[in-house]
Amino acid sequence: MAGKTVKISGPLITAENMADCRMYDVVQVSKLGLIGEIIELRGDVASIQVYEETSGMVPGEEVISTGEPLSAELAPGLIAGIFDGIQRPLTALCSKYGDRISRGVTVDRLDRSKRWHFVPRAQAGDKVEAGDILGVVQETEIVEHRILVPFGVSGVVTKIEEGDFTIEETVAKIKTEQGETPVAMLRKWPVRKGRPYKEKLSPLTPMVTGQRVIDTLFPIARGGVAAVPGPFGSGKTVVQHQLAKWADADIIVYVGCGERGNEMTDVLNEFPALKDPKTGEPLMKRTVLIANTSDMPVAAREASIYTGITIAEYFRDMGYNVAIMADSTSRWAEALREMSGRLEEMPGDEGYPAYLSSRLAEFYERAGVVKLLGSGERTGSVSAIGAVSPPGGDLSEPVSQATLRIVKVFWGLSSSLAYKRHFPAIDWLISYSLYADKMKEWYDMNVGKQFLKYRQFIMTILQEEAALDEIVRLVGMDALSSHDRLIMETAKMIREDYLHQNAFHEVDTYTSLEKQNLMLRLIYEFYTLSEEAIASYIPLDDILLCPFKERIGRAKYIPEEELASFGEIFSEMNAEIKALAQGGDGDV
Repeated sequence: MAGKTVKISGPLITAENMADCRMYDVVQVSKLGLIGEIIELRGDVASIQVYEETSGMVPGEEVISTGEPLSAELAPGLIAGIFDGIQRPLTALCSKYGDRISRGVTVDRLDRSKRWHFVPRAQAGDKVEAGDILGVVQETEIVEHRILVPFGVSGVVTKIEEGDFTIEETVAKIKTEQGETPVAMLRKWPVRKGRPYKEKLSPLTPMVTGQRVIDTLFPIARGGVAAVPGPFGSGKTVVQHQLAKWADADIIVYVGCGERGNEMTDVLNEFPALKDPKTGEPLMKRTVLIANTSDMPVAAREASIYTGITIAEYFRDMGYNVAIMADSTSRWAEALREMSGRLEEMPGDEGYPAYLSSRLAEFYERAGVVKLLGSGERTGSVSAIGAVSPPGGDLSEPVSQATLRIVKVFWGLSSSLAYKRHFPAIDWLISYSLYADKMKEWYDMNVGKQFLKYRQFIMTILQEEAALDEIVRLVGMDALSSHDRLIMETAKMIREDYLHQNAFHEVDTYTSLEKQNLMLRLIYEFYTLSEEAIASYIPLDDILLCPFKERIGRAKYIPEEELASFGEIFSEMNAEIKALAQGGDGDV
């Protein structure tokens, strides 16, 4: 029996005669068939959040439950796809209905007619269990889509063959205790439910991003979680674009959640044009985009986050390292606040619902490095990076504070650094990473035992500069001792020559860990040699006039294939400071 609407309040609809329904069931509202989801049940009265525009609706409209939760469709065809918050393909909607999405329109989430070439990895007679790889489909030049044994299925493969199939056709048959089970490439999964795994592991390997301030000072582990809070214009979106392009993740899921339409337009225009640095193919060929702009129905913002993380987990289960970018979780929280207000729930801080922290935790806790189901020791990971847009850059507001309690990496963007044109505008005095010490063993083996020593050195110098900065503003640089002046000059070198990075420069946009280690060594040896020279009564001004200092400043523009030239700078620096020591009997 169908329910009837009794109250309409924006995207929230109240319907009666819904006693047979369950929480989070998907419903169809009115003759238009608007998609909604039950978010509250009181007796036979259900509160439904509708993912489409409700203007023009009246009480008494029909509400029909589908009996299923909101689910994502998972199969070949996801990669390079552009979807809205409830996984409707925007390109297919555009070609069928035009530039604006009309209410109640339906289109297949994934193409049912396209045939994919399936290559078996298992053979008839093989014993398989949930999570094992049955076969593969080469979805793009970069991504091999692995078709897994569905969850809850184990037994013996009775039929499997190579060929071209649609996602709904049977590619294999497995004999289980309950009988023969046909397996197709298409799977469905409830977006609010995390996908199962054997065991969660501690993240011990860095996700190298090529961004010096991140990799050196505030690294994120593969399978880690990070927040990027910052005011308008501080560069959150560019930071996420850089991570999407350069981070050593196999698959990127980019969720534009309630962001401005022009920013999403930039993403949609730029990503197909960007080249994947590892393969030379367009970056879109390993990317899934979910676009839910600020003018789209507010309820769909919440769904977009869950849709994105479900797709990320799906590729994780294939054994890939996935990075999901959520831009921005503040817009998602605003959607929660609006729906909570319409439900007349008791508000928490600044009107946000009391369950804001738990909802944020539900999202971020689905990230991690895991042992996958199936035979063998396979692992996969999901790294979650969420942008936060605090009003006025106020990091004490509830969304920022709730996020900080969950994440282990905090990249705090500063408007003052952005105004100085220092990008990435990550403030080294308020940002932190709790993964760096755990990854010490990896750094020692793969980069060198000096790397974390250099990291500690530059952190110390930047903190000492902050302490001296007030003195300099009051009495000027000349009042400082030579040692303190050296600290200020070294800190300036760290800021301008190392931490400042041009995202649009061909060479400077990406820096490998090997090059970062060499650049850090340059600054460290400059400080050490200069300190020894000052102790030998050589004026600091003479050291600063040496030609090698300019070469240190230009070191970030040395291409990756020419790193041997760093040796020349080391030799030049040693020779020039040694010449000062031999030729001068200067006074400090």
